[in-house]
Amino acid sequence: MSGFEFNKLMAAFLTAALFAMVVGVISDMVYEPEHLEKNAYAIEGVATDAAAEAPKEVPFEVALASADPKAGAKVFARCTACHDDSKGGPNKVGPELWSVVGRPVASADGFAYSDALKGIGGEWTFEKLDHFLTKPASFAPGTKMSFAGLSKVEDRAAVIAYLNSQSDAPKEIPAAPAEGTAEGGEQPAAEQPAGEQPAAQQNAG
Repeated sequence: MSGFEFNKLMAAFLTAALFAMVVGVISDMVYEPEHLEKNAYAIEGVATDAAAEAPKEVPFEVALASADPKAGAKVFARCTACHDDSKGGPNKVGPELWSVVGRPVASADGFAYSDALKGIGGEWTFEKLDHFLTKPASFAPGTKMSFAGLSKVEDRAAVIAYLNSQSDAPKEIPAAPAEGTAEGGEQPAAEQPAGEQPAAQQNAG
């Protein structure tokens, strides 16, 4: 085979390959499938949206009412590097936590609290501990406590129930609010018989 014939053969091959590539590109453009934003056929009971609404978090009061102090002791194990919860125990990186529920905030003897925590005031109630343990840096900006917080309400309730048990006089844990309780913890006002005033109004004057 002469060089001229070989060149003709190669030219024909390259032309055919180029033609096939161009045809493939045009086919992809013409027949490119259109992706649907959602399934054409919805199946009842099956979530089709990846961002489907997550279940609502259990209210803290409900989680606390059923919290298990033994489970809380396991959660508190993460805290023992910085805190001691035994009676008469020492301050460590953080203050000792014996009988912490109900005692004044920033009141452990001999511990140098941050100004942020000193400024909180009041006592460590169940609710205040819940807010603090959710994210310490948000509850008391400037606190020395570097712990990121407990995101699960069940974990917070359990560890608070455990800390409450670490006391000579544990506080009574409130019962869970009844279903239908108005927001803010208040029960809807009971209906009064026509013409009868509530006792508070009867005694008001």
